[in-house]
Amino acid sequence: MSIRPPEDADRAALAGRVWRDDAGGPSVVALRGGGLVDVTRSFPTMTDLLAAEDPASALRAAPGEALGPLDARDSLLAPVDLQAVKACGVTFAASMLERVIEEQARGDPAAAEGIRSVLAKEIGADLAGIAPGSAEAMRLKQALVERGLWSAYLEVGIGPDAEVFTKAQPMSAVGPGMEIGIRSDSVWNNPEPELVLVIAPTGRIVGATLGNDVNLRDIEGRSALLLGKAKDNNASTALGPFIRFTDDGFGLDDMRRAEIALHVAGGDGFVLEGSSSMAAISRDIEDLAAQTIGAAHDYPDGLVLFTGTLFAPVRDRDAPGQGFTHKPGDLVTISSPRLGALANRVTTCENAPRWTFGARALMANLAGRGLLG
Repeated sequence: MSIRPPEDADRAALAGRVWRDDAGGPSVVALRGGGLVDVTRSFPTMTDLLAAEDPASALRAAPGEALGPLDARDSLLAPVDLQAVKACGVTFAASMLERVIEEQARGDPAAAEGIRSVLAKEIGADLAGIAPGSAEAMRLKQALVERGLWSAYLEVGIGPDAEVFTKAQPMSAVGPGMEIGIRSDSVWNNPEPELVLVIAPTGRIVGATLGNDVNLRDIEGRSALLLGKAKDNNASTALGPFIRFTDDGFGLDDMRRAEIALHVAGGDGFVLEGSSSMAAISRDIEDLAAQTIGAAHDYPDGLVLFTGTLFAPVRDRDAPGQGFTHKPGDLVTISSPRLGALANRVTTCENAPRWTFGARALMANLAGRGLLG
């Protein structure tokens, strides 16, 4: 798999991470003129770069060691290290309805289509365009309670508080070209193509990247309390290819207008395509960031925040009424013109490469390389 950068990479401030066999550990890199430049002497961790007053300018000014062309590589590490990996769910009306369907179906894909028809008729049209937490949303909530249709997913979808959860542990995400894992006991799952905010310790959004928030619909559908088991597993989070930092040519409004495309190609010849438009999100990205980091919750190493997806596949892959689910070997590509492409091949969490290099190993490696002051 080749690594595809943004279409305007020559004008972008792009940072990533690579593994260096000669150093026995990772390095922070900048993409310059189609080549990778190791800037770890200036920024030993991505956390150090996020903490800069102007990460884009700091990255452009950092001296470094040329590591060769990007197109000579078939994989990169995830472009984050010590940052918390958080996620917001149920941020789009369409995906909100699908979460309610999962809950009503108790994780059974065969029951989903009938429930989808009933719920779409009862509440689907009512959800479009309603601002979460508004008086109109509260009136709808009361009406749904009276109809016996209220759900935990509707609460975070149209209520005042966004759903925010831990998607993965720091250092555990995989990057482009690496395998992504689905639990072997899951029979109903799908990719979730998402814009991922990059947030400094101050709470300021300083950049964005792409992410795959792998969704195990059967496990979470049995109970919302199984969210952690459904979401945080070995190799279950993909990020990349690069962090694009905000500057005069890329800002929050570009993130708000982003179109995220998805392409799944299976070894069985099955092809699935979809997209997610950030313009259709129910909560603004600055609201999502403010509900995650602030007076009630600090992140001294910064964080990345998945913003949710409009995409929810309902097309049958095998038997009628069973919907879509992954098979090992699926090639999942998530792309957006200003952010590049994130491609990963599906395996099981049990068969994915083990996660062994954590924060303690990173600090020991950097100390051994003389990169910690």
